[in-house]
Amino acid sequence: MGLFDSLKHGLERSREALNEIFYFGGEVDEDFWEELEDTLVMGDMGGEIAMRVTDDLREMAARKNLRTADQLRAALAERLEEFFVAPESDIFDDTPSCVLFVGINGAGKTTTVGKIASAEATAGKNVVIGSADTFRAAAIEQLDVWGERAGVPVIKRDRGSDPASVCYDVLDEADKCNSDLVLIDTAGRLHSSPELMRELAKVVKVTRKRAEACTAGPMPVHAVLVIDAATGQNGLNQAKEFNDALGLDGIIMTKLDGTAKGGIALAVANQLKLPIYRIGVGEQVDDLQRFNAHDFCRALVGIE
Repeated sequence: MGLFDSLKHGLERSREALNEIFYFGGEVDEDFWEELEDTLVMGDMGGEIAMRVTDDLREMAARKNLRTADQLRAALAERLEEFFVAPESDIFDDTPSCVLFVGINGAGKTTTVGKIASAEATAGKNVVIGSADTFRAAAIEQLDVWGERAGVPVIKRDRGSDPASVCYDVLDEADKCNSDLVLIDTAGRLHSSPELMRELAKVVKVTRKRAEACTAGPMPVHAVLVIDAATGQNGLNQAKEFNDALGLDGIIMTKLDGTAKGGIALAVANQLKLPIYRIGVGEQVDDLQRFNAHDFCRALVGIE
């Protein structure tokens, strides 16, 4: 299965409701516009995007004399694509680079770190993994497994250690080994807890300070939020809180294959003006894909 086919398969549940509108290629009447707006809202794009998209397509239909729903399918994909922010570069390709993965419990941070480490090591990068989730023994064990599979060292400390100290150690090791790419897993945080967010801000600050002193020159440090797509609009609230506390550099959206709420990707990108670097559309390593807004929107609306 090719990457686009994998993406289409992963977004199948999110696409189902839109297919009901477009499949039969019916007449574009008032009921169509109401159904389209409702469907976009239910896909967790949010009311603002749903209204703007519907109004823009309605105007286009009148101006270009588009009479069937099927004629508007491509126009919808193009309009949705405009809400995404293109990254200046890929932080996993443009090395040296250190990436801190943040987010709430269960979002898929540890698995994401492992998949990216495996993919980038296979591509020839000199990768090191840091296990700064010192509260959850399973996270450390999970990273050990990923590291062994990929032939990548995993830097860790005893359970309960200070996460900021672990990050310092990780950068020390990366400096000694002249690593291209440093991937650091952090403990899940409730975005509604100011104390936990302050602690995470300290982790980011310590990491950036140590990265500035790398022997080969300052290493850029990127804070990336991992969001479970199934959380829908709550994921948008998470993103806002983490961004306010840390000044995020981007987003990774996981578990899109298990939800009908794929529209949350647009809501987050639009609200925070942040790039999405990767999306997860399945369990396999290859199913954590580079995000491509054009392909994503085509797959979401069912364009072959």
